[in-house]
Amino acid sequence: QVQLVESGGGLVQAGGSLRLSCAASGRTFGIYAMAWFRQAPGKEREFVASISRSGGNTDYADSVKGRFTISRDLAKNTVYLQMNSLKPEDTADYYCAADRIDNMDSDSHKYNYWGQGTQVTVSS
Repeated sequence: QVQLVESGGGLVQAGGSLRLSCAASGRTFGIYAMAWFRQAPGKEREFVASISRSGGNTDYADSVKGRFTISRDLAKNTVYLQMNSLKPEDTADYYCAADRIDNMDSDSHKYNYWGQGTQVTVSS
């Protein structure tokens, strides 16, 4: 099994920055693509960003392009989400996900492992 633990969430003013981390443990050799999703109160979970196993390929939701950057450190089994120029509409619980294949899918149903989430609140 694989365990994912997110950290780095918090309260920030609009225009500020946060860096989320997701540390993987367990059978990490089975992890390929990883991704971040988010879910705001009363809304469905939505795709934020994904990254290939090598880190050489990334994908972003249109709403975060140019503001968020996903990266990973294979040696540390950790994926990061650098969030800049934060907006109040970025407020949500952010979840890390991992897949057993390298598809970098934007469909949350395709991911095999999930973290417990970390809360991000952006005040106006």
